[in-house]
Amino acid sequence: MPDIRFIHPDGREEGFEAPDGVSLMQAATGHGIDGIVAECGGSGICATCHVWVDPAWAGRLPPPDANERDMLEHTAAERRPESRLSCQIRLHAGLQGLLVCVPDRQY
Repeated sequence: MPDIRFIHPDGREEGFEAPDGVSLMQAATGHGIDGIVAECGGSGICATCHVWVDPAWAGRLPPPDANERDMLEHTAAERRPESRLSCQIRLHAGLQGLLVCVPDRQY
């Protein structure tokens, strides 16, 4: 089970274990991570689960597909090269230790 770490806008770090196969968004909302709104429930159509993947981890993820890239154009917080929709990241053992930052806003 991957250990996932979230850095909140105030610098606070929160981590937990999550089962393989769930999305990062599902893990975050299931553990009550503030700032991951996930308004569309993981359909990839709202961009309210936007996160910034730590640059050391960004290259370990599959690249975003065309739909995700389009949705990332609509994030409320700054879009960065390491911006991702957390609903599009499937967790697996190879992502143990994944570090992501939660933006200060999703709307």
